[in-house]
Parts: sequence; C-alpha cells; structure tokens
Amino acid sequence: MLKMVASDLDGTLLQNGAQSLTERAKKQIHCLQGHGIIFVAASGRQYPNLIRLFGELSKDMAFICENGAYTICQGREVSQVSMDRSLGIEILKEIDRTDGCEILLSGKQTSYLQPKTEEYVYRMKSIVKNNVTIVEDITKVEEPFLKISVYCKEGIEKVAKHFTECFGSRAKATISGKLWLDFTDKKVNKGAALLALQKELGVLLEETMVFGDNYNDLELFGCAKESYVMESAVPEVKAYANYEADSVENVLDRFIQQYYI
Repeated sequence: MLKMVASDLDGTLLQNGAQSLTERAKKQIHCLQGHGIIFVAASGRQYPNLIRLFGELSKDMAFICENGAYTICQGREVSQVSMDRSLGIEILKEIDRTDGCEILLSGKQTSYLQPKTEEYVYRMKSIVKNNVTIVEDITKVEEPFLKISVYCKEGIEKVAKHFTECFGSRAKATISGKLWLDFTDKKVNKGAALLALQKELGVLLEETMVFGDNYNDLELFGCAKESYVMESAVPEVKAYANYEADSVENVLDRFIQQYYI
C-alpha cells in the first residue's frame, strides 16, 4: 500500500517555468492526504518559499528543502546538515569574483544575497518568491550555511566546470536547473533526506513513489519502488528511474482513479 509520494518541483510538478500549483495538483495532494498518504515536496527551494507555494496543504506535508540540507515533517524538524564554514566562504568569494554569476546563500528562513544587479534581486523576490536578506558582506552571515548556489543568467553550463573543478572534491556540487549550480555538504542529497523521513515515519521503499527530472534527483530515485522521471529529462538522468512520465499529475490521476474512485 502506498504511504508516501515525494516529488521534485521545478521541471517536475511545476513544468514550463510555472511558479504556482495547478488546481488539479492541489486536489490530488488533498486526496492523497485524505487517504493517509503523506506528500513530500523535495526541492532545492527554501522552506518559507515552499510553505507559501503549498498553502493550507503544508500542515500535513513533509518538505525536503535546499536539496536535502533541511528536512521538516508536519512542522517538525527532521534533519539539518550545514556546510563547513571556511569552505563556504571560499565558494562565496569565488562566485563573487566570477563575472556573470550571482550568489544565493541559504539559511533556514531566508536566503542571503550580495547582489550585483537589481534584476537578480527582482528575480529572487518577485519570481522565485524567496525570503530575501540583502547584505554588504555575505561572508559575515552568522547562521549555518545550508546551501550555496551559483546563479548564471547565461546558463550554468558556462561556469559549471570551473566551479566543480575548484570545489567538487570538498563539497557536493549539483546542477539543479539551467541557471543553477548548488553546493552543499557532501553528505547532503534528496535521497538521504527521504530515507530519514521514511525512517521517521516507518515508511518502506515499497510504499513510496517518487518523481524527478534533474541531477539533484538522482538519489531520490533509489528510495522508491515506483520512481518516475520526466520525459523532458536528459538520458543520463532517465537511466536512474524505473519509469518515464509526461507529468506528475497524469500519474497521480491514474493512481487515484485506480484505488480511490
């Protein structure tokens, strides 16, 4: 019997650049919750962003935030893994000195920016809809560094090799979209976070369904008997999942119609 559904957001549950849930998705999640199935949002996004996105549904959900660095279940913290501070400062300084790149430093409740352009501030506040704190010297942020992201407007492939060569042996480096490269502690990934949730709630691999589309979802696919990758994913990512799907909503519709209608 299914007890947990975990889904990546951008490019998976949210397709074609969408920044809000469809009414269809909201109804599906509500239906799952009504039958005792916990829905897990597994994302590179921050926790407050996810709470706003899911609204009233949030109180009965679990959230894998910051690619697995921070995990919350029904308002209760399950795990937190922060980066080594000295390494984090090295990464921040390298992003700052690299032309065309912007910094996103993630804490629990806000993301810190030391912006080079107003366009980037607008993107993070008004499009991504993060909690944002603008600072003059980002290396002086006192709270633990959960995740450090490189944003490159011209496409992350332009700079990904440089950053992974600099820091990939000491931090986990993951491409999480066309414009983003994320750094976390090497122990952090969505799969490890989902395993912690499964243990916390007594849910088995056979009782879990997962969805993803990108490199930061690879470990997630190994945590479920039913793992779905989006048809739009690259072949290297597709190799890790059991099934392909055109959308999360279509798969959930079939499941709900089979078992609950």
